[in-house]
Amino acid sequence: MIGKNIAFIGGGNMATSLIGGLIARGYRAAGIRVSDPVKDNRRRLAENFGVVAVADNNDAVQGAEVVILAVKPQVMAAVATGLAPALDSRPVVVSIAAGIPVRALQSWLGPDMPVVRCMPNTPALVGSGATGLFASPQVSEAQKADTGDILAAVGTVDWVADEALIDAVTALSGSGPAYFFLVMEAMQKAGVAMGLPTETARQLTLQTALGAARMATSSGEDVAELRRRVTSPGGTTERAIGRFVDGGLPELFASAMNAALDRAREMATEFSDSRKI
Repeated sequence: MIGKNIAFIGGGNMATSLIGGLIARGYRAAGIRVSDPVKDNRRRLAENFGVVAVADNNDAVQGAEVVILAVKPQVMAAVATGLAPALDSRPVVVSIAAGIPVRALQSWLGPDMPVVRCMPNTPALVGSGATGLFASPQVSEAQKADTGDILAAVGTVDWVADEALIDAVTALSGSGPAYFFLVMEAMQKAGVAMGLPTETARQLTLQTALGAARMATSSGEDVAELRRRVTSPGGTTERAIGRFVDGGLPELFASAMNAALDRAREMATEFSDSRKI
């Protein structure tokens, strides 16, 4: 992947995080071109990373072997249709836009275009993302490896064999950071209500969340086992966990994530019809 030329269409937060991750891992800045209609964004990317930043999408993809579509779903049809004539070299096209299925992308780019659909999440902005990916049958093993390497620059990557599972990825990890933010918000508020100073409650909440995540990722144990180990019989943790379970927290999470899954499927249907974009 180090020797490949990469084009980013769109220079927003996710593209910036990917470019920064690649540069930090030693990828050559001269191999990255990015297009963005906003002059300030182009200047920022060029100054911060030394990449080539242009205004025209077709200029950006010249000579590219990997093209990353980092634009909003609402403009994807227009962007992809406009790019199609410039992609005659058949690079792998990677979409990070939520809700756009492969069939829609290929209807705009060309039916035989190698397409990877992926769902990163916002912690990619701090190098701790989680990304699920699906490759169309036209994607070669080498192109798949290149795509995985690029997304791995900002976190972990996991491939799914069925495109429908990208909707489940969206409901789990794509939307997941907000779930944890909500839990942390609730914990902080409860701590303040118990008498802790606001900043103390905030710091204890954030460090507890960080520590629990690090324990889970480093131990190799199932999270259910980790929970059991810190739940002493008759103790404070057992009392709290019992209240969560009795209040239906596991069922509430399942219901909430299924609501996100339903919405992801609705978006796929909406965005599949270019007339609605």
